[in-house]
Amino acid sequence: MFRPAALALLIVFFSLSGRGAETLDSTFAHMDKAAAGFKGVRAKLAMDSYLGVINEHNKASGNIVLKRSKPREMKMLVNLTEPDPKQVGLQGHKLEMYYPKLNTVQEFDVGTSKALFEQFFLVGFGTTSAEMKSAYDIRFEGAETVAGQKTAKLELTPKSKEVLQHMTKLELWINEGGLPAQQKFYFPGNEYKLVSYSTIQPGEISDNDVKLRLPSGVKRERPQK
Repeated sequence: MFRPAALALLIVFFSLSGRGAETLDSTFAHMDKAAAGFKGVRAKLAMDSYLGVINEHNKASGNIVLKRSKPREMKMLVNLTEPDPKQVGLQGHKLEMYYPKLNTVQEFDVGTSKALFEQFFLVGFGTTSAEMKSAYDIRFEGAETVAGQKTAKLELTPKSKEVLQHMTKLELWINEGGLPAQQKFYFPGNEYKLVSYSTIQPGEISDNDVKLRLPSGVKRERPQK
């Protein structure tokens, strides 16, 4: 016969073994609730870009502002302050990168690659569970604490062969508010980009808040032409 203590351990074991699906469902519920009312977000960010070929880390920090006025229409402004100032703005199909030290802004037309760009770097911000399931095979990795935030870690493998050519997988840490606390993108060639978010503040964002503030006389380049 089972001793009471042994029976209690079995009950705990089986309850834990079934908790993964419940936690994943709960994470999806948080994401869907956040997506339903998502208008925009402000946050501090820290990035670590790793190049495996030369075993080098390139780190940067700053802040990000996102605005979603309608489904699949995202505007973004990233202001990197350390170690080298740089701003990145996305408005429609236009991506701009401003280098203050050079007083130069480079303009790119992301065109048909806009959806791919958003899938890389904006996933989780106002994303529904249905949208995520349609684009990725998803595996629940457990609960983790990231920068003081309780999160659920997900591993996402792109279903699209086109996306797989550029990104092999994505790890996503979703906080209890249904937004990303951290993203880790894995690229071919033993490269990855880790992006961590803190002081996350969802809410209304004005168009002015996501526009580059360029000085007069700035030099404009269009490398695609």
